[in-house]
Amino acid sequence: MPSWTHLVRFIAVEDSQVHLGQLVDPKRDVGRDSVNGVEIAVYVIEGTMFDGRVTKEVMHVKQLLSPVSREECNYIRCLGLNYMDHANEANMALPKAPILFTKPRTALAGPYPAAINIPKCAQDGTSDYEAELCLVIGKSGRDIPEEEALDYVLGYTASNDVSARTMQMLTTQWSFSKGLDGSCPLGPVLVASSVIQDPQTLSIKAIHNGATVQDGHTKDMIFNIKKQISYLSQGTTLEAGTIFLTGTPAGIGYFRDPRVVLKDGDEISVEIDQIGTLVNKVRYESR
Repeated sequence: MPSWTHLVRFIAVEDSQVHLGQLVDPKRDVGRDSVNGVEIAVYVIEGTMFDGRVTKEVMHVKQLLSPVSREECNYIRCLGLNYMDHANEANMALPKAPILFTKPRTALAGPYPAAINIPKCAQDGTSDYEAELCLVIGKSGRDIPEEEALDYVLGYTASNDVSARTMQMLTTQWSFSKGLDGSCPLGPVLVASSVIQDPQTLSIKAIHNGATVQDGHTKDMIFNIKKQISYLSQGTTLEAGTIFLTGTPAGIGYFRDPRVVLKDGDEISVEIDQIGTLVNKVRYESR
């Protein structure tokens, strides 16, 4: 496994080039620091996120990017209806097996200043957020036993499963309505599995324009991380670089009263223990 513990992908102040870095101060919430203009120092990482070696060279972050690039990501697997309280608010029966949908790599986006892009087809008053814990597979595997599943996790980050609800309700297949360009922001930091040894111990929140709209905990997953990896690897190779979005707790905008909608200029954040805060502004494509 690589030597980093808190990885960011970033554009550097020093040369305006893209680098990987290890946070000098991993206790900082670099998502909030980026928004607030606080200097972020990193040790440069040589190599890739899979085999990176932390050097002593220090650089500074000009702009945070998604910790996983489109080139490194081969597949985005997403779980629907995977929290008890979310199933209850939707008035739906608990699933008997993980409900899988996918997103294309073009859905990937980074943290602030990257925006959540709402295309014209979704500007109907039903664009929605879903705060989710995201994991990245670090080594390829197939038919993975539950007791070995966490050995395949490279690290964890925060994600937002941005959803176009009108499109979603038209069909039982959700991939299109949840796979629009920029609908999968990730970040701000990828925290190694050696740091987060039990992913079922994390609080997770969504904050919309300063108001907490989701306040959940990963212990409430219907299918925990081990079960997800084991189930979805049955007869299926999970390649290194695969991203899992692991489901969202209660409080999505569609089920709130009154409903909460992602509007042009809004700020939506996902805050997860030990990871920090993924912050994005919302931007409507020009008509």
